[in-house]
Amino acid sequence: MEGYIVHRIFNRIWKWILSVGPGIFCIGFTIGTGSITAMTKAGSMYGMQLLWVLFLSAFFSWILMEAYGRYALVTGDTALHAFRENFRYGKAIALITAIAITIGQWGSLTGILGISANAIYEVSQLFLGNTGRNENEYWFVLGIAIFIIVLMYALLTIGRYSFFEKVLVVFVTVMGISFFISMFITLPSGEEIVRGFKFQIPPGKDGKLMAAAFVGTTMAAATFVVRPLIVLGKGWTKNNMKEQSKDALTSGILIFLISAAVMICAAGAIYGTGKSVTKVMDMVTTLEPVAGRFAVALFMTGALSAGLSSIFPILMVAPILYSDLKGDKLDLKSRHFKVLTAIAGVLGLLVPVLGSNPIAAQITTQVVNVFILPIVVGGIIFLINNKKLMGKHKAGIMMNVGLITAFVFSCLISYTGVLAIVELCNFSR
Repeated sequence: MEGYIVHRIFNRIWKWILSVGPGIFCIGFTIGTGSITAMTKAGSMYGMQLLWVLFLSAFFSWILMEAYGRYALVTGDTALHAFRENFRYGKAIALITAIAITIGQWGSLTGILGISANAIYEVSQLFLGNTGRNENEYWFVLGIAIFIIVLMYALLTIGRYSFFEKVLVVFVTVMGISFFISMFITLPSGEEIVRGFKFQIPPGKDGKLMAAAFVGTTMAAATFVVRPLIVLGKGWTKNNMKEQSKDALTSGILIFLISAAVMICAAGAIYGTGKSVTKVMDMVTTLEPVAGRFAVALFMTGALSAGLSSIFPILMVAPILYSDLKGDKLDLKSRHFKVLTAIAGVLGLLVPVLGSNPIAAQITTQVVNVFILPIVVGGIIFLINNKKLMGKHKAGIMMNVGLITAFVFSCLISYTGVLAIVELCNFSR
């Protein structure tokens, strides 16, 4: 009887995950090794103090996914093309948005590859022994990174949306299960978790930086801009309004739960020990004494799944935005799709080739991502309130309250990001 109940529960969970359509790409853009790094680093340094930032970012992400998805289904138009056609200086705004998002995502990709390759290497060393760590580590990590990006690019040549969606479902499922189990192994007190919803920016030179990085990775501009093209590519129309809304809500919930699980895991295992995560190896060495090798392997499996689930969407971001600017459908077999994804793959090897610290690179690119966010939020506020475009589907009072609040939040976080970068530059002098 118990086995039957467990089977039914897992079956329902699996069906719920499969119900996430275009949202799978949103989760892929949002939860990568960048998110895992930021959540782990913040949890290790500040415990649950930034949980409120994560909650607001996920909440506003849901509202923006709903708004951009609704606009796409009603008008049949995509985000950048709509900017270009409906705004004064629309061509310049659309081009700046596309360039900023592409640079931010390509920057994230190089950190993701570096962290994913290092994660595989560190777990292999944990279980197989520290053979060749000093003299061969660079070449092992670089070789793993090259293998990952070549494999992902080869899979992209298959060129079927349904295939990408199924692969991402697997990665997201493994990621979510891994982090939820890890969270319960190192669970902090309920009181500590509740305190995380208190509005506060941790003191010190990294407090503002981490808050901005949280928003940059969770409330990602790329997620919202590409959503219309992905929704339309799914073949959805006005008749799929309910599916679109359910997809957006489910994505927002999963983004918060998975990210929070990572932060809780790090807070329970590391916070208060005096240790912090500055290198990929720290994720292993700080968790192992508390959680054991199995839990570490589980956590790193989740981190690797997060990285792999992000590589697909990020490789595709430039051709998606290119198609968006032109007002065309995304053609996975086109020459520009293959060329732009290849360029992204080569640039993604920058951190592994240079042997740079991928965690530092990842945090920096996340902060940069917040600066384009006010344009993306302000743009959809104008579009979804245009009665000529939206008719009876224009935004109501509740959605407008949410969108305006999201806009104010994005402006405050962008300002916080500027302060963080200024403080970082002054500190490094």
